[in-house]
Amino acid sequence: MSVDEKTVKRVAHLARIKVSEEDVPLLQKELNGILSFVEQLSSIDVEGVEPMASGLPIFAELRLRPDEVMTGDYAGDITQNAPDQEDHYFRVPKVVE
Repeated sequence: MSVDEKTVKRVAHLARIKVSEEDVPLLQKELNGILSFVEQLSSIDVEGVEPMASGLPIFAELRLRPDEVMTGDYAGDITQNAPDQEDHYFRVPKVVE
């Protein structure tokens, strides 16, 4: 598959990217390179290859912390260093009128 200048401009428009006229040939070359690489990947035989979640082998299952009930009564500790707080809430300047 080959990408022409019209397609490059259309993709840039859809992505809301401003592309100058002198950049179009460069982007066309890069997109064609990407598409040729994808075509090479599609020619690889992957029959019998199991899908993987990571490129790194996972030797152990994920360790989860125990699910413990907590009081959650530490709002004061969180807001104690805030420059402005009221009743355990952060106070910020009004930005919308």
